[in-house]
Amino acid sequence: MATLTIRGLDPETHARLRIEAARHGRSMEAEVRAILTERLASGVAERGLGSRIHARFAGLEGEPWLPDRSDEPPRAAVFDQ
Repeated sequence: MATLTIRGLDPETHARLRIEAARHGRSMEAEVRAILTERLASGVAERGLGSRIHARFAGLEGEPWLPDRSDEPPRAAVFDQ
């Protein structure tokens, strides 16, 4: 089994990692292993942004709200008023 040493971890990240490990009832080492396993095994890097957005909202029901279309031609925005 390989060993990995992480140097130069900023105190805020270290504290957040310690808190997450405690929330999940495991050691910091086990938490890091779980994070790396989840991140690298999930294939997130292989999917594009559109696929990730679709996956996030796939479980929602109903139709998305879209504004009514108008027959007016598009006009430039006016900022001086």
